[in-house]
Amino acid sequence: MRLPWVTVALLAAAQCALCAQAQPSPQPIPAGQLFREVVYNELRDHGGHGYWRYWVQSQLQQETRLEDQVETAQGPIARLFLSNGHPLSAESQQQEQARLKRLLNSPGEQAKLRQGYDEDEKQIGWILALLPDAFLFEYDGDENGCHRLRFRPNPDYPGHSSEARILRAMAGTLWIDAGMKRLVRLDVHVEEDVDFGYGILGRLNKGGWFQLQRVQVSPTDWKTERIEVHLFGRALCFKTFARETSEVRGGFVQVPAAMNLSQGMALLERTQAQAKAQTPPAQPVARIPARTALIAPPIFAVHP
Repeated sequence: MRLPWVTVALLAAAQCALCAQAQPSPQPIPAGQLFREVVYNELRDHGGHGYWRYWVQSQLQQETRLEDQVETAQGPIARLFLSNGHPLSAESQQQEQARLKRLLNSPGEQAKLRQGYDEDEKQIGWILALLPDAFLFEYDGDENGCHRLRFRPNPDYPGHSSEARILRAMAGTLWIDAGMKRLVRLDVHVEEDVDFGYGILGRLNKGGWFQLQRVQVSPTDWKTERIEVHLFGRALCFKTFARETSEVRGGFVQVPAAMNLSQGMALLERTQAQAKAQTPPAQPVARIPARTALIAPPIFAVHP
């Protein structure tokens, strides 16, 4: 599976912009069929999407990070700019530069990056393909140009794999753009405990939740704008774990699809040079409110 002056630029009216401006059409097809069409569109986008540059703000348990990221044909490449709302020290900047240099000069590191990226894409596609059969869907009204659907586990769906068993323990609500039939927002809750290896290997606890929010960035492309993950459980008998992550992305600018890692690095270098003259004063870290639109920080307003 990722400041203060970013939060100042938040727009309070964001929720009205989550879906297309067109009014929702009547529900001419069953909710399950509508979601199958959404999954088809999402899978097709996975196979032919554009490439983008954007900033990523991630809030982990002990650190808030602000990165500049570029998608390339060899996988994404990112540079850390702020940690806990503060510019990097000279030593940290050198470490970040050394990390990127190792990536560009090491075929092994590049292969690992590409393999991880490809595996993530395949996993996302596989999970999306499971969803129409793993859940039962029903219409729950319209909201800001979206059809809102509620979903719950399908009792007839077999849960043999770990992923399938996790899906059977979840329920929630999703929002679908009425005109384009694309996923706009997803709210999911863990409704029951899930044991692995009869509880010996681990457990995912009831009560966890996560949210996903997406935004249209071109006539055909949608990108994830916000992720919130709050999952709890136990692994390897006694060790407890808590996965709490908040990630926000913004400032999407399309880049050439054929861009390689070296070209992506050159774009990051341009932003780094501009940042030295525009670094804002350090302020306390503030948590970003949910479901708000974002404006990119000035230092990331660099076009390829």
